[in-house]
Amino acid sequence: MEKKVLWKRFLPYFKHHKKTMALDLFCASLTTLCELILPMIVRIITNKAISDLASLTVSLVFLLCGSYIVLRIIDTAAQFFMESIGHIMGSKIEAEMRRDLFSHLQKLSFGFYDNTKVGQIMSRITTDLFDVTEFAHHCPEEFFIAGIKITASFLICCYMNVPLTLIVFSVLPLMFFCTRHFKQTMRTAFQDSRVQVGEINASVEDSLLGIRVVKSFANEQVEKDKFNEGNLRLLEIAKKKYTSMAGFHCTTRLFDGVMYILVVLIGSIFMIHGKITAPDLIAYLLYVTTLLNSVRKIVDFSEQFQRGMTGIERFCEIMEVEPDIADAPDAKPLINVFGKVRFDHVTFRYGEEEQNVLDDITFTVEPGENIALVGPSGGGKTTLCSLIPRFYEVTKGKITIDNQDISMVTLSSLRSQIGVVQQDVYLFSGTVLDNISYGKPGATREEIIEAAKLAAAHEFIMKFPDGYDTYVGERGLKLSGGQKQRISIARVFLKNPPILILDEATSALDNESEWIVQKSLEQLAKGRTTFTIAHRLSTIRNADHVLVLTEDGIVEQGTHEKLYQQKGLYHKLYRISKFGEEEE
Repeated sequence: MEKKVLWKRFLPYFKHHKKTMALDLFCASLTTLCELILPMIVRIITNKAISDLASLTVSLVFLLCGSYIVLRIIDTAAQFFMESIGHIMGSKIEAEMRRDLFSHLQKLSFGFYDNTKVGQIMSRITTDLFDVTEFAHHCPEEFFIAGIKITASFLICCYMNVPLTLIVFSVLPLMFFCTRHFKQTMRTAFQDSRVQVGEINASVEDSLLGIRVVKSFANEQVEKDKFNEGNLRLLEIAKKKYTSMAGFHCTTRLFDGVMYILVVLIGSIFMIHGKITAPDLIAYLLYVTTLLNSVRKIVDFSEQFQRGMTGIERFCEIMEVEPDIADAPDAKPLINVFGKVRFDHVTFRYGEEEQNVLDDITFTVEPGENIALVGPSGGGKTTLCSLIPRFYEVTKGKITIDNQDISMVTLSSLRSQIGVVQQDVYLFSGTVLDNISYGKPGATREEIIEAAKLAAAHEFIMKFPDGYDTYVGERGLKLSGGQKQRISIARVFLKNPPILILDEATSALDNESEWIVQKSLEQLAKGRTTFTIAHRLSTIRNADHVLVLTEDGIVEQGTHEKLYQQKGLYHKLYRISKFGEEEE
């Protein structure tokens, strides 16, 4: 990304800290006084010692040295402020950027997450922003200090000897030109390193979350090999990074020596010819030392600068991603929902160049009806249901709820009216109470317990040692499949939405758990417009309407009895589902 784009995105974060930044830069200017004044003190003392030793009194030496001590005390106080408050300011900016990044991630649609590894996102929101603290604090500070020192050194050196100053300072542009290649290489290496760290994070996350599968197949060595491959790739990137850093630092070190020897060589010649005095040459060397210390600090900071710019760039890459699905400018809240849902010639595909998953789908669901979606895998059943809460945007046509186009209502109000129970239940790390209350943040304990009772979950929850305060483990690891599913159902009971989507909610359960959960789902579906995606078709015999969905669209529809009697595709799928074989 272009630097101006990065700065445009980054600089507004300084607005909230303008006073702190101004005070920090003021303190930075105070810290330069000692370095700029000391050569002048040395020059005054040596001048008097050479030209008129009698005028060099003890009181004058004490006055000069006392003044320097006062300046050093001021310098110490200013340095303390810079190191403490300045770093805190950097941490605040980092926290604000992390807050904005996480907030932006919440807005991005499923399409983004379908194509992005969670490990890469984690790397951007944590590791990448750590370096921003140092960057946000030191970047303006170091450049400001260097600017003062270089400018002051140049002016004072010109005052002492213009030709020598022009000769010495002419080396600086040459040095910056020679290090340009290494700076670019460093930035590329830091970028590659961050990407690879994200890949390793993703690999580790994938392997550890699937550790039971890994061990069940005795594939520990496979995982080690995958990790080692990524680890070695990171090592190769590190080699390139440190090679470019070494070239950068060694080049600047070489030019340091060139500038010093130029001062000694040309200064000595000038002194022989009477164009500069010995005290001035000594002071001149001290100012060149101050100059080179400033340049060296900028050089040393260049590594941190490249790290910070890389972190900002990866931050901006996410922030520049526009949500595929957002509220229309004139979107209105969806309220007082009865639950009439209509698909009006809906066509959908995941990408511009991909084939249609759904093609010209039209049907209407009346309030309170239970609609079952059946068909072979890949027919688009889950995709169709994902369009209702606008997890994806329809390609053509429209979907309405109570005759309101869902693209013209706010996303939050739309999704607040829809409850989803999926086959793959996700429970957050925390307690049973925390996970049920996720359906209605701020719900009372009594409301949560009532929802659990409706979901037939209260009885098994109370058998836990800590009841509702029992820790469920990462992703509900300590619970059985049936228990997790009933907690997810309790979550939807608590939400109490008028529209319900059941996405193969019992297909992964054993017969006993399925029977219990099915009873809970039937209780949940009462009085709600319900879309049921069923793997076991025996569970949808009581549906008001059945849609048989294939790659060719809706090929059959009607009640269970009607479709079974037709002996078409539904009849075939039902026989396979119930008896495990087709009827001869």
